[in-house]
Amino acid sequence: MIKIEGLCVDFPNFCLKDINLSINRGDFFVLLGPTGSGKTLLLEAIAGLVPVKRGKIYINGIDVTNLPPENRGVSIVYQDLALFPHLTVLENIKYGLHFHKIDKVKAEKRLNWLLDQLKLRPLIGRFPVNLSGGEMQRVALARALMINPSVLLLDEPLSSLDPIFKEEIRGQLKKLHQETGSTFLMVTHDFTDVLFIASRVAVINEGKIEQVGDVEEIFQRPRSRFVANFVEARNILCGYLTGSNNHRYIDTGKIKVEFAENTTENEKKVYFVIRPEDIIVSKIPLQSSARNCYLGRVTEITNRGAIIYLKVDVGNELTAMVTKASFEQMNIREGDSVYLTFKASAVHLF
Repeated sequence: MIKIEGLCVDFPNFCLKDINLSINRGDFFVLLGPTGSGKTLLLEAIAGLVPVKRGKIYINGIDVTNLPPENRGVSIVYQDLALFPHLTVLENIKYGLHFHKIDKVKAEKRLNWLLDQLKLRPLIGRFPVNLSGGEMQRVALARALMINPSVLLLDEPLSSLDPIFKEEIRGQLKKLHQETGSTFLMVTHDFTDVLFIASRVAVINEGKIEQVGDVEEIFQRPRSRFVANFVEARNILCGYLTGSNNHRYIDTGKIKVEFAENTTENEKKVYFVIRPEDIIVSKIPLQSSARNCYLGRVTEITNRGAIIYLKVDVGNELTAMVTKASFEQMNIREGDSVYLTFKASAVHLF
């Protein structure tokens, strides 16, 4: 659906470097990365809004690298929404029809469908100044989808919304994606968006793609320290491979961690991650098939509402996650001794 080959975009203080990316038809694909990593620039290159120094962009098998934006079959929704303040909601939504020839009957049918899907019918006579943030976001989405694009590009559409509106718009985006069948490509730095709506993800950093995969792969099996840090794996350690075929370990110098991934090398230095949610916390040793169990001391407690993060010194410092209910039931305090237990399959090397 979208294929990018060797794409380079040069700006005075930043550039995209040899981007290669394939996005399948109908994907809800997310570009994830920190501010200033090149996410929006890549989106604008796909839309035809910035010049390409080198490389190719294909949409539906057609080379669009040198085509103007209006001939690419894409719509883009920016973070600041860019609604026309002098136009009503209805006029904003229909604005794209001035530049795209769409059958009047089909256009009317699509307009009515969008008004109903996005609950905009009561707002059609209002001006943007009289809309809430969530309402403006829905209008911007309707305007972008009105021309029935094959690709919808979304530049951090949720970043400026209050949490309650974020949840609402996430749900509407997911539903619109399912019902339109269009390919959605969204830029975000918030991996909560990824967990909720993405089918596939690319992590971008300093103008380069670090990793591409499905959501589970990115979160559970990061391939670099940057990706591991960015998706908050929290437990990023290094050590040397040791052990036999039946029992393989990473020796950090302070603890030995058994892992299940296939490798025959020994004495090689590796980095590995264990996600906090894969670690079980208990006051007594568990009767479990899990291969890794350590006694440690709680050094820090971080309350995140329904979730509590515990830093525990087991030789190396590990962070585990527990629910508030479990935390209160165990009555854990800083300085307490606890057991950390996790499976060999929860250990991922990179």
